[in-house]
Amino acid sequence: MKLALLADIHANRHALEACLAHAEKAGVERHAFLGDLVGYGAEPGAVVQTVMALQERGAIAIKGNHDLYSSMPLVEGKTDLGYASVAWTQQQLSRDERAFLANLPMTHTESSFLLVHASADSPERWRYVETPELAAASLDGAMQPPVGNENVRHVFGGHVHAQALFFRGGAGKLMPFIPTPGVPIPVPRHRLWLATVGSVGQPRDGNALAMYAIFDDSAQLLTFHRVPYDVQGAMAAIRATELPAFFADRLEQGR
Repeated sequence: MKLALLADIHANRHALEACLAHAEKAGVERHAFLGDLVGYGAEPGAVVQTVMALQERGAIAIKGNHDLYSSMPLVEGKTDLGYASVAWTQQQLSRDERAFLANLPMTHTESSFLLVHASADSPERWRYVETPELAAASLDGAMQPPVGNENVRHVFGGHVHAQALFFRGGAGKLMPFIPTPGVPIPVPRHRLWLATVGSVGQPRDGNALAMYAIFDDSAQLLTFHRVPYDVQGAMAAIRATELPAFFADRLEQGR
């Protein structure tokens, strides 16, 4: 099975459609959405509807922090940029779409892999897995109930908006690996692996190209991808709303 791993779409329909088309050409058979379907972008309803339709055909979807915030009662008096996005997003979503976000699970475990938006050792704390130490904590949490089990060998997440791979070698120490887009990486089950698959809709590494990854379960290969999309279209969609212009500018700048 080839599984597309898509995280941090952030209501960017243009980027999502480009990644889904790329995945189809690559022979992907199933999709997994690793949280933050909404927030910052201009088309939360369209993105949620796409994911809902794919879930009906077997896709996996889990909850990110923006999905949680966009399905909770608003807090009066908050005025920061992030919360402005939350308040606006809630107004755009239907009752069914908000219910879908509210009911998403925090993690999903299947075969040798576990999916989580942030860190598997404490998913609800939304920790950014950016160092070998934090990756080790997430891996340890993924192998223990109630989140995961001892059969987990691959942990896939998002939240950090960057692509990285960590593996546990023979000495037990986690080693970081910076992937090259389009180059398959062997990820055999005799080792433990953790990958952050990057952001579909809001890359933050100085590169505007959308990010996602494909996990080939049978071949035990993981391939990170960068995908061009209509960035100007996504920016224009944001500028046509009441969202802060900064959310549009950062797409072009990849930050």
